[in-house]
Amino acid sequence: MPQRPSPAELLAAWSDVDRYLEERLGASDPALEAALLASREAGLPEIQVSPLQGKLLHLLARAIGARRILEIGTLGGYSTIWLARALPSGGRLVTLEREPKHAEVARRNVARAGLAERVEVRVGAALESLEALRREGAPAFDLVFVDADKTEYPEYVAQAARISRAGALLVVDNVVRRGDVAEPTSADPSVRGVQRMLERLGQDPRIAATALQTVGVKGHDGFLLAQLEPAPPAPP
Repeated sequence: MPQRPSPAELLAAWSDVDRYLEERLGASDPALEAALLASREAGLPEIQVSPLQGKLLHLLARAIGARRILEIGTLGGYSTIWLARALPSGGRLVTLEREPKHAEVARRNVARAGLAERVEVRVGAALESLEALRREGAPAFDLVFVDADKTEYPEYVAQAARISRAGALLVVDNVVRRGDVAEPTSADPSVRGVQRMLERLGQDPRIAATALQTVGVKGHDGFLLAQLEPAPPAPP
């Protein structure tokens, strides 16, 4: 029987494939590389989406013609740049970040990429910022990307859905957690947060959702994709 590859060998193979695909499909450029470098030099954790995942977010936003995007969890603005690039003229992205240092790095990265006029970085607890957006009566969002504190995922998704249009797309990162999401007795608060979110979404008839496992430079994880109930067709 052939020997099974070790976790380290699997990660190395997945990473090699990611790099091959990035090179062939143009999943990076100087502005994106500069954002990664600036974030690293500022000491931010290297937990942003991978280049291929960033381009997936970009293509999803383009595919649905998103004009308003909400991002929960800015970090250094890497995914922010990918998403903001998908916006048409006059489009707007609002991104929520708890840490002032991260927000400042993100602002500089976004400005360097030439996207400052499209992007608003709000600093503070995400749940408070979401409530502020609701109170302000901000125009509804077309796409929401969630990549922040996993323990708050159920509340983030619920509040984001309230300020998104019918038919809006929700994308949630890190929902597989190396497979731990399938462990019913997990005591990990992040795993439990993801599990609660999945349970709620599975019982909500207003939202259609699926999830995809991913492997690559970020290891074994996955995305959740969900769509709010589309608006009924206009009468003839």
